[in-house]
Amino acid sequence: MVRRAMTLIVAAVLLVGLTVAALAVPVPYVVASPGLALNTLGELDGEEVIQVEGRPVYEHDGALSMVTVQYAGGPDSRMNLFTALSAWVSPSQAVLPEEAIFPPDTSAEEVSQTQAAQMDRSQDAAVAAALGELGIDYETAAVIHTVSEDHPAHGLLSPGDVVVEVDGEPVADKDEVVAAVKDRTPGDPVRFLVERDGEKQEVEVATVGSENGDPVVGVTVETDMTFPFEVEISVGRVGGPSAGMMFALGIMDRLDPEGLTGGHRIAGTGTIDPEGNVGGVSGVPQKMVSAEREGAEYFLVAEESCDQTFESAVTGRIEVVRVATLHEAVEALEAIREGDTDALPRC
Repeated sequence: MVRRAMTLIVAAVLLVGLTVAALAVPVPYVVASPGLALNTLGELDGEEVIQVEGRPVYEHDGALSMVTVQYAGGPDSRMNLFTALSAWVSPSQAVLPEEAIFPPDTSAEEVSQTQAAQMDRSQDAAVAAALGELGIDYETAAVIHTVSEDHPAHGLLSPGDVVVEVDGEPVADKDEVVAAVKDRTPGDPVRFLVERDGEKQEVEVATVGSENGDPVVGVTVETDMTFPFEVEISVGRVGGPSAGMMFALGIMDRLDPEGLTGGHRIAGTGTIDPEGNVGGVSGVPQKMVSAEREGAEYFLVAEESCDQTFESAVTGRIEVVRVATLHEAVEALEAIREGDTDALPRC
């Protein structure tokens, strides 16, 4: 009997030890948690989040808050199984495969750099969308960003070239250049009029077929935007494109004598493009929690992300409003200001 008891005790100790050891093993998962909620109409570290120079600006009550997700884990700091399991049962956290945030063969530093670049582009797009919604003109130009070494454009076109015309037709942005090149058969030449170092020159480049059969010359083009006044957005180390819509609304509020919120506290998430289209984002459940903790009354979400929302995040007092464009977001805010919320589009 003593030997049997000792055997059971040893087995139990080993089982506990193995369980503890298993829970301490690093696992390739990432935990998403509610992150920062930042009022774009307010300040961060004593500095206005949105600063405008060269144009009259206004201050209003209320809030237009961007909301974020914070991530724990990753290839450089993997969490253990116990932490992952604890997050799995948490109502405000989500456990994701590591590759969902950190693509294979990509370091945490590279991911951070990508997110910083996305943030910069989203801010430019937000300014463009806000000015477009307000009817304020700005200038655009199609600028060559990269040139592929194994395509016909190599040695003929260079990064930084401003494309002025394609086959004699003026072009002003990336989309117009892409459309002009695609309107031909692979093998046909394309005549580019470019501005380089302050001088214009014409360059003829042959086309080749891409993997999907479209004609290409081997360049990437970006739209460079020049605004009639300066807009600076400061959000610290936050990265990614998902605050674009809220940046655009914040800029509009600063430029509008009447303001957009009517004193209400609004939060939201969604990307923006220069035309004002609002795109879907990830991490919406965690962002809803951040919004409610911030005291938001309404949560604007991209129509594409409606399937991520839920009825009650923390207090159940937040109303979710879906939008597909910046114009729809502005209309929703107008309805909220006027107290006419019955017809608000909801997820």
